Amino acid sequence: MSFLRRRSATPAGPDFDVLAMDPGDWPGNLGAGLLPAPDGSCQGVFLRYDLFGGRGPAMIIGNLPEGSPARDVAEGEIPFEVAQLLLALENDEEITVVGTEDVPVMQGDNLLIVRRLKLSESRISCVQFDRSDNVLVTIAAWDRPITDDLYALLKPLPAELFQQG
Repeated sequence: MSFLRRRSATPAGPDFDVLAMDPGDWPGNLGAGLLPAPDGSCQGVFLRYDLFGGRGPAMIIGNLPEGSPARDVAEGEIPFEVAQLLLALENDEEITVVGTEDVPVMQGDNLLIVRRLKLSESRISCVQFDRSDNVLVTIAAWDRPITDDLYALLKPLPAELFQQG
């Protein structure tokens, strides 16, 4: 996955490429959030795709580099992206991970080992995979399954999207 490389320059946004769906390919609203560390570095990026006209997100895609504290979750706890999805939906139910399954998926010419998380809330679909640059990608969707077709839509987004203006 040569396009998933660390950039040598220090941008105002993340110092890693963000893998997600192109905002131009998405018919709804898109929001992005950066997770800053105290030293100013970026500890992650999450993108919120809203298909429901402001009534809540359909999907959140997170990119968390190695060492990001948002990656440290105890066994059975939900990933950061699922927590963000629940927060955006104003859902305060107690949700836990009840199981996982590893599934091989092709993304272009690359084989991904995708970890499907089974959650106590069946309306949430969640998958995770590690990129070649040790960035963890998590996709959390509300009330829609995550199918293999989605992986074909993922691509690196231009660094300019995350620059401070």
